[in-house]
Amino acid sequence: MKESWQYKVFKVFNVGVLIFIVFVTLFPFFNIVAQSFSSEAYINSGQVSLWPKGFNIETYKVIMSDTMFWINYKNTVVYTVVGTIISLILSTMIAYPLAKSRLKGRRFLTLFFVFTMFFNGGLIPNYVLVTSLGFGNSIWAIVIPNAISVFNMLIMRTFFQNIPEELEEAAIMDGSSTFGILFKIVLPLSKPILATMMLFYAVTHWNSWFPAFIFFTDKELFPVSIYLRNMIKGAEATVGTGATAADNMVQISANIKSVTMVLTVLPILTVYPYIQKYFVSGVMLGSVKG
Repeated sequence: MKESWQYKVFKVFNVGVLIFIVFVTLFPFFNIVAQSFSSEAYINSGQVSLWPKGFNIETYKVIMSDTMFWINYKNTVVYTVVGTIISLILSTMIAYPLAKSRLKGRRFLTLFFVFTMFFNGGLIPNYVLVTSLGFGNSIWAIVIPNAISVFNMLIMRTFFQNIPEELEEAAIMDGSSTFGILFKIVLPLSKPILATMMLFYAVTHWNSWFPAFIFFTDKELFPVSIYLRNMIKGAEATVGTGATAADNMVQISANIKSVTMVLTVLPILTVYPYIQKYFVSGVMLGSVKG
């Protein structure tokens, strides 16, 4: 069918708007990358936009040559992997029963979990609780208190509700147990929501720094986000005191924020393309029907 001129104009306009939105969305990220490879003079004069000027990788060298950086980076990877696994297991174990209309007290339990989204004990009670449990200076201080996101759990529950009950009834007729149905039928059909939740939890654990800042005193246990935060503070203090002896530190102070952003966002950007195909369907199917 021949396209009308109005439709052709609409397509051109539509493509133009989408290109503009993509440019506006990606510009800040490319600007940060360009600043991370630029020299101090060009950054301070505001001449860096999409391409590096006065190419410089001194900050990368200084940060990545520090042994503590790699120790803290390894900690972040461990905290993210362990925390994501625990979060996925616990969220699934709660969301799946709540998806069943035959569960007694289902409405009360759902309201109980929703209540915790709006009210919590506060910082000091949480600190007393975590330290009383002996979690201080251990991985459990990070992964256990943040193990379940109620919002993510509710999305998983909604996704499980959309799985036809006839499949489970057929499995029961074949003699499957509850766990057999969960592991052999429900979870294989739930790859989109599991991949989506894995991304959500992984990003949350990767960016998390405040629990470690509160509960850790050993620097070798810090995640890399605290290491980079301390680097920024140290560089700002160097400039603030007017110290110029260490030329490298002056250079670092100019673009260390850009370098830290690139180093922290890079692993997530690497993982995202592999689960992107599940992302849209997982969120959409888990969000419809309340």
